[in-house]
Amino acid sequence: MALVVICGQPCSGKSTAAALLAEAIPAADPKPTVRIIDESSFHLGRNQSYADMVAEKNLRGVLRSEVDRSVSKDNIIIVDSLNSIKGYRYELWCLARAAGIRYCVLFCDTEESYCREWNNKRGEMGESTYDTKIFEDLVRRFERPDRRNRWDSPLFELFPSRDEINQSSPVIAEAVSYLTKKVDTKTRDVRILQPTIATQNARTAEANSLYEMDRATQEVINAIVEAQSSGLAMNKISLGQHLPTISFFTAKKKRQLQHSYRLLKQEIFNLIYVIHINIQRSVGLPELRSLRRTFIKLAGQTSLSGPPPPTDADSSKRMFVDYLNREIGAA
Repeated sequence: MALVVICGQPCSGKSTAAALLAEAIPAADPKPTVRIIDESSFHLGRNQSYADMVAEKNLRGVLRSEVDRSVSKDNIIIVDSLNSIKGYRYELWCLARAAGIRYCVLFCDTEESYCREWNNKRGEMGESTYDTKIFEDLVRRFERPDRRNRWDSPLFELFPSRDEINQSSPVIAEAVSYLTKKVDTKTRDVRILQPTIATQNARTAEANSLYEMDRATQEVINAIVEAQSSGLAMNKISLGQHLPTISFFTAKKKRQLQHSYRLLKQEIFNLIYVIHINIQRSVGLPELRSLRRTFIKLAGQTSLSGPPPPTDADSSKRMFVDYLNREIGAA
């Protein structure tokens, strides 16, 4: 349903904000499951996780993998960590886009002096703290979110050092409203990310679908090979009732078509011509097998806007013939 990225300096009140947000969401909408993902979920200490660049990179990888496994349209995931690098926030945004869910950033904008003070108070209370060297390094490398970046938008800003934060805080209430608001065709203030080619995960088709597609495409290949080996002067191969034919154009026939449409624009002629296979040369079995393998590989992945892979032989044949007309005709 949504991915919330908590962002801020070390000891800036992020965990408090994450806990308040997690408590406020069920009051507005009890349906989604709310989960907080943070370092403590994996029993990782503050100084251990940020001791050096390798450890920090491993931490980000662990958190990102857990987010990738957890995001769905039925829950709200809150990532409670520094999330201080804009490139990493972009990676999290891509995960949300791939899942087709909402996304937002909750930024705890706390002055560095208050962060240092709170870090010291934690030590006095016997809680885990950041070592001074690690703390200063994290503060120095922090990259503030910018609402002009799509991976930092929408951006909800909290000021823990200035304002008291609770469930009724205006920013918390605003974030809860954004995360739980019902969306319809008239909604303009809530954005649900749409997956693209870059973020869509490949999904293997069911075994039955792949079997039907494999068998159907092989029948098409056999029909083409048999027609070519017969040496008959045929222009079309029929694969069955209600199925498209595989059309063959010789160079002479192509010139005749050009002459017939000489008064039309070249674009219209091209549109008519590309629906046939220009078979001035013989299409060998190795090439047909290669095209078949490519087609099955592409069809085994769910397209973003098209239908899922076909489950019946006729649909598979129709798609494969269209693919051959497109690929061989453009060769």
